[in-house]
Amino acid sequence: MTLFATTIAGSLPKPAWLAEPNKLWPAWRLAGDTLAVAKRDATLLALKLQEDCQIDIVTDGEQSRQHFVHGFLEYVEGIDFSRRVEMGIRADRYKAAVPTVTSELRLRGRVHAVEAQLARAHTRHKLKFTLPGPMTIVDTIADAHYGDRVAMAFAFADLLNVEARALETDGVDVIQFDEPAFNVYMREVGEWGIEALHRAMAGLTCTTAVHICYGYGIKANIDWKTSLGNQWRQYEQIFPALAQSRIDQVSIECRNSRVPLHLLKLLEGKDVQVGVIDVAGDEIEIPEQVVAVIAEASKYVAQEKIIASTNCGMAPMRAEIAYAKLAALGEGAQLARSSLR
Repeated sequence: MTLFATTIAGSLPKPAWLAEPNKLWPAWRLAGDTLAVAKRDATLLALKLQEDCQIDIVTDGEQSRQHFVHGFLEYVEGIDFSRRVEMGIRADRYKAAVPTVTSELRLRGRVHAVEAQLARAHTRHKLKFTLPGPMTIVDTIADAHYGDRVAMAFAFADLLNVEARALETDGVDVIQFDEPAFNVYMREVGEWGIEALHRAMAGLTCTTAVHICYGYGIKANIDWKTSLGNQWRQYEQIFPALAQSRIDQVSIECRNSRVPLHLLKLLEGKDVQVGVIDVAGDEIEIPEQVVAVIAEASKYVAQEKIIASTNCGMAPMRAEIAYAKLAALGEGAQLARSSLR
């Protein structure tokens, strides 16, 4: 792998002709076959722009998904989207109107075949594909059937595994499970969260990753971060268990965070996607700032195990800001390769 290879957490802003801009749950501008074609066009554009920004491990930018969780749920039988319930997300950090599980869960078929196969056919770069993690899914949906949060999480893990195996067959190089809930329910991570991830990745031979961060750059998350004090030590409670897990990579938030980076030592043996780009503000990083975060992380993680990434998804950001930040990511990693050897 390239020294300080670059990637993104997963999502990028959608073009204004595809969906409402600057929103986490944007409404589509189009419908039917026209929408399907537009999603494919947006995916190809996202790939090209990542390549232009020197991103080594590209994604589809989640251009075909309205939301990183619900983009998967839309293909699952047993969920009633007309029966929405307002519930607290991430331990009541914010409220959302979520659909309800009403019967046994089953996949209707492939979930992300179109965008994964399209992306694979149009890039020679390594391709990463993101899926929501089981714990985060059950924290983002209401239950009127299972009556047991853990049982429902494992039911979702089985469905995720079916899609993950198919994505590997599609030629995906890295499958990443997004688990922001791991920073909220730390005790449950060790009790069943990692085991659920193992169920979701069972049988995969491609690289596996888990993304854990402090959330998108929306007000509810920014306010939560402010409440966490001068040191954000949530990672300290879950890193030892992740180090013992079968997961290959761990993606974490570092840039403009108050995470003590010496905690990275607790991930010994894992590749670490180090977040060197902040997604909670519009200030464009300069390459030297990217180098500074990589240099600090290098004190605790072997250089060959560092992947430079964004802190979190960029879906709600202004497109021009997001892509300027990606350019800084690519330039910063290139500078780090020459200056930190």
